[in-house]
Amino acid sequence: MTTLANDTLEPGAPTEAEAILARESSRALAPLLTDAGEVRLRLQTPKGRPETVALPATALRLLVDILTQMAQGHAVTLIPVHAELTTQQAADLLNVSRPFLVKLLEDGKLPYRKVGTHRRVLFRDVRAFKRRSDEERREALRALAEQGQALNMGY
Repeated sequence: MTTLANDTLEPGAPTEAEAILARESSRALAPLLTDAGEVRLRLQTPKGRPETVALPATALRLLVDILTQMAQGHAVTLIPVHAELTTQQAADLLNVSRPFLVKLLEDGKLPYRKVGTHRRVLFRDVRAFKRRSDEERREALRALAEQGQALNMGY
């Protein structure tokens, strides 16, 4: 299994110049997004020689998403779905404290494995847990809104 380095989850925000360049690049690449399996880009190398590079369409879509986020001034990081996270990294992704995350692990709400005395959590499990939690929250808010409407509470 892949283990992430500690600094992987701490990307720096793009500078203003990088954000501007990212905005221009994403706008130029977005029209190239297709359902085709492959996209060919012609690049100008530092030595001035043009070079053609074939990219999977999914990689180009990911690149455009990254550039769009950077254009908005957001820091971006890539995490393979099979990556293992430390409890602190997983807690940071869920925006909870590490002790709260450990309780989730010990209560069996999120799977993990032990490496010596350390717990490791798969990114895909953290992502699935977050999706479930978000859906439960949305459902609770929907039920509260329905109840408020039924009781004529003005919202």
